[in-house]
Amino acid sequence: MADRRTPTRLRVRYWFDNLVARGTPTLIGLLTLACLVVVVPASAGLVWADRNTPSTHSARLAAVWKTVGETLRLGGAVGTPPYVVLSVLLALVALFFVSTLVSLITSGINEKIMALRLGHSTVLEERHTVLLGWSDQVFPVVSELVAANANQRKAVVAILSPKDKAEMEDEINAKVGRTGITRVICRNGSVTDPAVLARVSPQTADAVLVLSHGDDGDDALVVKTLLALNAAVPDRGRTVVVAAVRDARHHLAASLAAGPGGQVLNIDDITARLIVQTSRQPGLSRVYQELLDFDGDEFYMVAEPALTGRTFGEALLRYATSSVVGLLHADGAVDLNPPPATTIGADDRIIVITQDDDTAVLADQALSVDERVITASEPRPPSTKRLLLLGWNRRAPMIVDQLDRYVDHGSGLDIVAHGDPGIVRAAEAAGAAANRLDVTFYSGDIAEPRTLGHLDVPSYDGVIVLGYDRSGGDAGDEADTDDQTLITLLHLRALEAAAGRELPVVTEMSDDRNRLLAPAREGADFIVSGRLISLLMTQISQNRHLADLFDRLFTADGSEIHLRPATDYVLPDQETSYATVVESARRQHHCAIGYRLHAHAATGPFYGVRINPDKRTTVRLGARDWVIVVAED
Repeated sequence: MADRRTPTRLRVRYWFDNLVARGTPTLIGLLTLACLVVVVPASAGLVWADRNTPSTHSARLAAVWKTVGETLRLGGAVGTPPYVVLSVLLALVALFFVSTLVSLITSGINEKIMALRLGHSTVLEERHTVLLGWSDQVFPVVSELVAANANQRKAVVAILSPKDKAEMEDEINAKVGRTGITRVICRNGSVTDPAVLARVSPQTADAVLVLSHGDDGDDALVVKTLLALNAAVPDRGRTVVVAAVRDARHHLAASLAAGPGGQVLNIDDITARLIVQTSRQPGLSRVYQELLDFDGDEFYMVAEPALTGRTFGEALLRYATSSVVGLLHADGAVDLNPPPATTIGADDRIIVITQDDDTAVLADQALSVDERVITASEPRPPSTKRLLLLGWNRRAPMIVDQLDRYVDHGSGLDIVAHGDPGIVRAAEAAGAAANRLDVTFYSGDIAEPRTLGHLDVPSYDGVIVLGYDRSGGDAGDEADTDDQTLITLLHLRALEAAAGRELPVVTEMSDDRNRLLAPAREGADFIVSGRLISLLMTQISQNRHLADLFDRLFTADGSEIHLRPATDYVLPDQETSYATVVESARRQHHCAIGYRLHAHAATGPFYGVRINPDKRTTVRLGARDWVIVVAED
């Protein structure tokens, strides 16, 4: 029979564990006994080993007592028994109170440190920005807020999330880096609990951003967070609330939860609109990237009393380092690219693209215009397009609908995607609802070279590449989706090289890091919905009126951003001032905001895009260059 005896080490540990489990009195007794077992013999040894030790036994015992008392801080008094007892009692009382005081102070400090580490303390800040929730959106939002606050004396960003405080701080330090004058404060807690929301003081914040987590099911969490915010801060005053949902079905509920002053973005709708606009205007994604981030030039609304009573057309050439694109009226209405004869009212503000809110300054003198190089664009006759849509996801029906609003009658759209029954039904329904587009669906694997080889890809006027999602019948995650997209892009690149023709290709991606892996091409545009929405939310958090401005830019009706041939405005290869380009655009009821050079279209980081150049600078635009304008189609 096997030896079942328990080792002595484990028995001793078991005995000690049981002893500790008996509570504080037992621990005090054990500590006292252990102390006496060590101190008394040691004190006796010291007395007997001393050369000057007393000669009598009673005197030696008194010396031992004194040594024990001094060691244990009991005083070691000698004298009559009552005197010794009272001295020991007082010493014990003093030791008890001092020990208790030290214990309370230590415990309080430890509790405070633990509370700070947990992130449960209240942020006592004003005019700060609050982020509710945690997702990959946090990093671009924080980065943009840091850039936006670069010219401020003090700025604070407070983040509330169920995530551990230390983990949040570590990830922000790793992915955002130095934040300059902007302090980032992380707090842990539920974003749907009104009491917990008080930890980041939303009632005193300039803006509150409710972040989407990236899944359809998180739309409900966004709505619940907005309701909790309303409960925590019934009267938000000047605080701007910005949120985003993915599913259009949840947009109305989220808007109601956000309240009258809240701005709720529909991620899928905005992404679909921008994909369609970019498919018609190669390079447009680069333009929006420059306009939406805070590293370059952005939209601002400025009051300029000197322009009161002047026309909008006159204002276009009154700023040397800012591009005028519209008016913000006193009632809050945004008017993009109004007629040049529009009179600027006393309460109107000028909408400009400029480097910062303090750089929109009127020019000291009139800007020179060279009449000799100004041209006028010829009306372009309607033309049909053949477009190719590779892949399918929940945004695809919106893309088909938006394409149908832009193209001329007789244009065609071929869709190639997995033959999943759900995809087939959705594609057929989208095609049936189209009025101008002739939609044809083909079943196939877009990552398979043979599928693309049968399509005669170079014959199309443009290609849109979408990644699958769960609603599209694919069970992969975002990384797998982008992997398939990259493979498809490589096959397209090979077909283009074989045909000797580059196609305008618009690619939707989930992760901005994967965009850097794709080959840089002149006609390549990438739409990363997560980053796009993060930039939009940050811009709107700084100015609530930008929500209406971007909504108008993304809509088929009215003025949008276009890249028009430079020869529509000036003679090719002629050196002239940029003010001349602006004046030529004004005469066609367009607002010029920059240009794109074909020679640098495939070279980062700006890919030939120049937004808001100084109107006094000299430019030479060729026949293959573009002028970027805000204009009606």
